[in-house]
Amino acid sequence: MVDGVLPRLRRVLGGPPPAAPSRGPANPALYKREYLRQIDIFRDLTQADMAELDAATRMTTVPKGRTIYRQEDTAEALFLLKKGRVRLSRIAPGGKKLDLAVLEPGTFFGEMPLLGERMRNASAEALDDCTLCVMSQRDVERMVTARPQVALRMLEVVGRRLAAAEARLEDLAYKSVRARLASALLRLGKERDGAIEGVTHQDLGDMVGAYRETVTKILDELQQDGAVELARKRILIRRRDKLTAMLDE
Repeated sequence: MVDGVLPRLRRVLGGPPPAAPSRGPANPALYKREYLRQIDIFRDLTQADMAELDAATRMTTVPKGRTIYRQEDTAEALFLLKKGRVRLSRIAPGGKKLDLAVLEPGTFFGEMPLLGERMRNASAEALDDCTLCVMSQRDVERMVTARPQVALRMLEVVGRRLAAAEARLEDLAYKSVRARLASALLRLGKERDGAIEGVTHQDLGDMVGAYRETVTKILDELQQDGAVELARKRILIRRRDKLTAMLDE
């Protein structure tokens, strides 16, 4: 069960352990089973299955900015993201950081033990105040053995992530930093109605595999060209067509 995993997780994340569940209607733990049902890999499970899953998981909270686990930590648990966003990233031997994905609520991460790996291949950081359900490796293995549909759903998700990672690798290999940055700005702008807030130049550099100074130089050029408008911790996209024209550079 997860009882041995959570104490180790608390030592890494810091802070006191979660309070014991109360019986009041305002207690979010009472709604845990409904949140678990919203996780993409569990949508085929029956009520009885969900009850077993509920018993096999424990909820914990992680404050914004806290590292959930680090690259090359021992992999012991699967994390189910109930609330908040989590960023997965890798650190190259030279110390350069590359963002791999930003995960939204309703999915899982930390699946390396199921793929035969004993160590984490990336770091996970809470971008918001996050609520996680933690499931031990033993309980995950027991569930996927008894309910193959969960394993199939997990393979679907991992396959999509692998395809996205391969597309990103292709961009890094064949596209210029300007093209990669234009792609990131278009994606972020689409998600946020053209106004990108709270994303630093360092964040953008981590997204596209470039140094912060390079990103700052290109953004200044884009502002001079009228494609974007820069303000403190805010980038406003003015001309999507100019950014789109850069994608093949």
